[in-house]
Amino acid sequence: MRMSGAPATPAAPATPAARPTDAERIRSILAAAHSLTVVTDGLRTEVRHLDGTDPMGRLHLHPAEPGGDAEHRPAIRLEFTDVAPTPVRDRVRARVTVLGRLLTPYGHEADSTCVEFGQAVLETADGFAYVGLEELDAARPDPLAPYEAGMLTHLLDDHPDLVTLLLRLVHPMPATAVLRALPVAMDRYGITLRLEERRGHRDVRLPFPSPLDDVEQSGAQIQALFSAARRRSHRNTLPA
Repeated sequence: MRMSGAPATPAAPATPAARPTDAERIRSILAAAHSLTVVTDGLRTEVRHLDGTDPMGRLHLHPAEPGGDAEHRPAIRLEFTDVAPTPVRDRVRARVTVLGRLLTPYGHEADSTCVEFGQAVLETADGFAYVGLEELDAARPDPLAPYEAGMLTHLLDDHPDLVTLLLRLVHPMPATAVLRALPVAMDRYGITLRLEERRGHRDVRLPFPSPLDDVEQSGAQIQALFSAARRRSHRNTLPA
């Protein structure tokens, strides 16, 4: 259940398939994570250099067992922070917290640890979402998650004119002047631009013609957005 908040401005009428589910978002953040914080026995441990390996491959989540509350099982808290790879305002895009209890001893050098799952919490600008184990198990990481950072920085560093070109697809444009437009996210459903104004900013999703099933499909879908933008006449405050 998601708490109310200010949603990103859609580039087109919202549809159920326009964005990842909360469970998919969590799995994607975990799949792309380079570090996490583990809290257990009152101690906080920073685990770095995950090297793109999904932490869930080493932490096996199990459903809660009836009567398990009577046994002493140390609590464990896993914290992940999703940071935008581009130099936007407010670079923290989301935070993920996985709560549970240890069934086997934890050590960051251990090959695997069993955890009795409590809940997974996704915190974004929209609010909080709570995801159960079945939903998390059924979700798959976004195919672009391991490559997103490199793709966004390449787009911004090597093709800034194409970022500005994408503004032609934003409807309606903000009433106030846009000082800067930067790519802030990319997933199998599309690209998200952050429009920075003098006071505050807003995020706008530009959907791909169809969702991606594989990273190899990304080139054609991105080019389709550029082609659509070139066909549109659109006034904006940035050169395009």
